[in-house]
Amino acid sequence: MKSLSVSMLMMYISFVGMFLLILATGLIVWSRTKLRGWFGGIITFLAYISLVSGALIILYVTFSGPTR
Repeated sequence: MKSLSVSMLMMYISFVGMFLLILATGLIVWSRTKLRGWFGGIITFLAYISLVSGALIILYVTFSGPTR
C-alpha cells in the first residue's frame, strides 16, 4: 500500500473540515426551522460542536503553511 504525501493528507484533512462546516450549517437551519424541544437542542449542540471542530481544522490547515 502506497503511503500518502503530506500535501495529500492535508488536502483530505481540509475536506473533513469543510464537510463539518457544511454539516453545521445544515443542522443549524434544520433545527431552527423544523425541530422543537429537547431534540432540537441536541441537534443544535451537535451543530455547534461540528462548527467549532471544522473551524479549528481549517485554521490548522491554513496556518500550518505550505508543504513540500
